[in-house]
Amino acid sequence: MLNIRIKFQKYGVMRFIGHLDMMRYFQKAIRRAGIDIAYSEGFSPHQIMSFAAPLGVGITSDGEYFDIEVHSSLSSQASIQALNDVMVEGVSVLEYKRLPNTAKTAMSLVTAADYLIYMKKGYTSPCDISQFEKKVHEFYENQSEIVITKHTKKREIKMDLKPLIYEMKVVNLKETQILHDLNVKNPQLLDLGSESEQPEIPAFFLRVCTGSSDNVKPELILEAFCRFHNMSYEALSYQIHRLEVYAKADEIPVKGEKERAKYQKYLEEQEKICQQNGREFPKFLTLGDLGEIIN
Repeated sequence: MLNIRIKFQKYGVMRFIGHLDMMRYFQKAIRRAGIDIAYSEGFSPHQIMSFAAPLGVGITSDGEYFDIEVHSSLSSQASIQALNDVMVEGVSVLEYKRLPNTAKTAMSLVTAADYLIYMKKGYTSPCDISQFEKKVHEFYENQSEIVITKHTKKREIKMDLKPLIYEMKVVNLKETQILHDLNVKNPQLLDLGSESEQPEIPAFFLRVCTGSSDNVKPELILEAFCRFHNMSYEALSYQIHRLEVYAKADEIPVKGEKERAKYQKYLEEQEKICQQNGREFPKFLTLGDLGEIIN
């Protein structure tokens, strides 16, 4: 039995498809692609499949992950091709990697995610980049805490967003280098309106806490930002795009005492290499970093 982690992107009209329907979609797509997926035992067998972090309706993404178990597998390249041959427009498979047999599920490892927030095509940005930079400085860097009231079905909860925001800055999506640095796979899928003669398209870059214990939605931060600056907040005028999903770099992503000890030794070796090269050991690793390409 092999553990496989698949990374895909979601864009276009498919952003309006909810999480449960995406699960059903991939169950059928995997069968059509001929992937030798394993099924659970019992009276009602189902495909062994686990998604990392459900994506909200209307949000596009370059970094979605799910894990499956298979009895056998072709190479990563052949498997990606087989899957993409049966994908509909709006979904593309980017990675297909083998995981260690004792690997933890992607869902249990998720701890952070990167997002872009920008005005949809046809809407005008209320500020230019320099003005946004000043406002972000006042909102994020100058405040020791960012307290909001979160409304749930049963009660209201006061929470501090500051420790849940790892990074917040303003970028210009008209700059090709910015898109490259942010690892945007297909900039044309962002629907930025490249025909516009404006020299800049302001966007917020956010790295936020994501996971089962502490989870903050980017739209919650955007709403708090607008309220802080007495700006009107129209949720439908903004497009949210998820760039990547991460696990903590110092977290052991495998089960078993021997496996954990082996991975801990590997982490220590990587930290030493970073120190020798004058680099800082990363705080986060993508969910795909643990996997290996199948040749």
